[in-house]
Amino acid sequence: MRNEAYAFTLLELAIALAVAAIVAAFALPVWHGQIARSHRIDAMAALYRAAQFIDMQTPAATSLPAGMDQAPPTGVAVYRLKILPADESNGGYAIAASPVESGPMSGDVCGTFTLDATGARGNEPAQAAATGTEECWRGR
Repeated sequence: MRNEAYAFTLLELAIALAVAAIVAAFALPVWHGQIARSHRIDAMAALYRAAQFIDMQTPAATSLPAGMDQAPPTGVAVYRLKILPADESNGGYAIAASPVESGPMSGDVCGTFTLDATGARGNEPAQAAATGTEECWRGR
């Protein structure tokens, strides 16, 4: 009776690890990009929710209620929302969604998202101008 053991050789194991490393090298940056995009979409949705809330208020709202002042509405905040002062150019109000300083989007190129009463969308600071408002608001 012959006792044969079947196992991987060291070469086969090295090849499998190399293939896994190559796949991970391409997949991880794409995954991080999708996570950032989902955080941006959360911020945009929160801006639209806040705009709807402000439009429904009879006297103009000066602050947002708890849960509506952050994106996502529950859990750890990634963006903080605030109402900006009214002037002639923004139609009565503007809302800004700023990344939390210690959050995952603190160094994002899109920066702070803004939405005003006229529906104009924008981004601040100046580094977002290089990316473009359309690129940052993509998906919404």
